[in-house]
Amino acid sequence: MVERILNLIHREIRGVHEAAYLLGLFALFSQVLALIRDRLLASSFGAGSVLDVYYAAFRIPDVIFVSVASLVSIYVLIPFLAEKSAISEDEERKFISTIFSAFALIILFISAVMFLFTPQLLGVIFPGLVDSPLYSDLVILTRILLLQPILLGISSLFGSITQTRQRFILYALSPLLYNLGIIGGILFLYPLFGIPGLGYGVVLGALLHLVIQLPFIIKTGFVPRFSFSINLSEVKKVVFLSLPRTLALSANQIALLFLISFASLMAVGSITVFNLSFNLQAVPLSIIAVSYSVAAFPTLARLFSNGEQKQFLEQMLVAARHILFWSTPAIALFVVLRAQIVRVVLGSGAFDWADTRLTAAVLALFAISLTAQGLNLLFIRGYYASGNTKKPLIINVISSILIVAFSYLFIKLFATFEGWRFFFESLLRVEDLAGTEILMLPLGYSLAVIINAIVFWIAFQKDFKSFSFSLSTVFFQSLSAAIVLGFVAYQFLEILDNVFDINTFWGIFLQGALSGMAGIIAAVILLKLTKSKELSEVWKSLHHKFWKTRAVASEQTEL
Repeated sequence: MVERILNLIHREIRGVHEAAYLLGLFALFSQVLALIRDRLLASSFGAGSVLDVYYAAFRIPDVIFVSVASLVSIYVLIPFLAEKSAISEDEERKFISTIFSAFALIILFISAVMFLFTPQLLGVIFPGLVDSPLYSDLVILTRILLLQPILLGISSLFGSITQTRQRFILYALSPLLYNLGIIGGILFLYPLFGIPGLGYGVVLGALLHLVIQLPFIIKTGFVPRFSFSINLSEVKKVVFLSLPRTLALSANQIALLFLISFASLMAVGSITVFNLSFNLQAVPLSIIAVSYSVAAFPTLARLFSNGEQKQFLEQMLVAARHILFWSTPAIALFVVLRAQIVRVVLGSGAFDWADTRLTAAVLALFAISLTAQGLNLLFIRGYYASGNTKKPLIINVISSILIVAFSYLFIKLFATFEGWRFFFESLLRVEDLAGTEILMLPLGYSLAVIINAIVFWIAFQKDFKSFSFSLSTVFFQSLSAAIVLGFVAYQFLEILDNVFDINTFWGIFLQGALSGMAGIIAAVILLKLTKSKELSEVWKSLHHKFWKTRAVASEQTEL
């Protein structure tokens, strides 16, 4: 039994649909754990100062991670590993050890500097938390979490090795174990150590994220060795290639840093509401868009490097069609059922009805950009696979600037113009709640992300002809399905409101679940009547039993 499980974990998977659905399945498992994690946090602390401090403590470590760990990103290292592997395994091992040593020295130095200046940095970044009685806990928690980017960076290096060998299951298990570690911290370490115990749980999760990769790395003989004798020419090549991606990711994280900073100046609990709703909207994004973009990347890189541009475009179209197919109806589902989703997932213990309503409103504003976020991930990977890192950098930096600018502008409008405030409060039914200025942050974020997707779409259409025309059919089919889904789900909510006691967990769960199922059935019927190609492909791939896909030889992947 153990051997069969290990064989499954180490199995090679090829084919965009099979790999995407497999990654999507594990992403679903991981997101379920993430929802359990968030429910435990919400029920234990509510939308208050403790969780504000908890989420704020992630910001500096996250910026370090995307700024430094991109050096060992799979999207950067895959072509180098493929090149070294073609020469010899010994060359590949030397390369891995060189990158590991350089990464370790850089991130340890930066983390040490940040550790020393944590109090000063936090005071500048989160002025609204400086006078909080939990500010000292914020400093301690941030310092603990500085271990996270170190561990996740090493795990990313290991992940680049497993990805080049098509070990998608092994790759997909890591975030699942990461969330298990955090849950363990909430349940067992917080009662022992208080707020720092939450940080120890995160570090434990990051360690598990790394450890799951080790057996395969050891088995293949690719365990890196630290050395001060570093091949600087190799490091320069990797840094040169990773720099545009690093700047793009850093810009996005800095934009989020600004938004959390804005939230720190708002009502207590605003940081918590922002993060919990952001995590909820990330569930369909991770299951749909991330799965497709990750599964498609190795094939896209190989096709482009082999000069097969037509096949490259076909793979991009397949992934884009299915992201549109899944994510557009998901928007309607999340907007219409937002209160039910939030109440079922988070609504227990200290997380009261006011917290639920405000988080649901923020979730709705995040959800409207789900399709745009998904397409952005795909376009970025498509450009990386084609060797064009400059264009995604420029577009993403502009988008990050717009996120901050729009959010700041909308906050000012919200505070200055009563009509502007009344419109959004009444639209989302939160006019009687305090702290509604937090709505402006997801609004600014979503508007900037949608503009980002439009720019990417236009740019990709210019670079690869017929892209937009090929997607027009699925876009209108999915949009129609989303409208029908939303309408039917909303009508069933009204009907079932008189059937179930929505003041209980099971009452609101059944109301939301049955309404959602009714909407989904109506959407599927419409897609069937309009002969949706994507619906047929989904059924075919599921019928193919992707979890039993036969092992095949690994692909060489190049940018």
